[in-house]
Amino acid sequence: MELSIRKIKESDWQTLVDMWKMWPEWKKAIPTKDLLPENGTGGFIVEKDNVAIVAGFMYTTNSKVAWTEWVVSNKNYREDDRKDALELLLNGIEHVAKASGYSIILSIARNKGLINTFKELKYTVDENPSFEVVKKIN
Repeated sequence: MELSIRKIKESDWQTLVDMWKMWPEWKKAIPTKDLLPENGTGGFIVEKDNVAIVAGFMYTTNSKVAWTEWVVSNKNYREDDRKDALELLLNGIEHVAKASGYSIILSIARNKGLINTFKELKYTVDENPSFEVVKKIN
């Protein structure tokens, strides 16, 4: 069976959490639903034979900028399929953003595989490091 992409459903939540837990750098930073678009359903998931391979979220704004974030993959899945699934995910998000009238997609990435895939898909990757700046206000 081939890769397929679809909108994230409420029933996917535990699958997403399980994928984030596979990666040590995510264990302390798993987002809660209320930090994600559409309360955790505002994104897309790529599967093969009903097994989740990669997922990510698209934040929308009141400008011409959309934001891709919280991209995660199934660490137990073959690396080649993960790369193909990631490309399908990012291209799918781009398609939805373009169809929705957005002109730019922003993202933050530190994973080398994700950065390389962004580059292959013609994203501009600034070689100067920048820092995520966050303040919890509630």
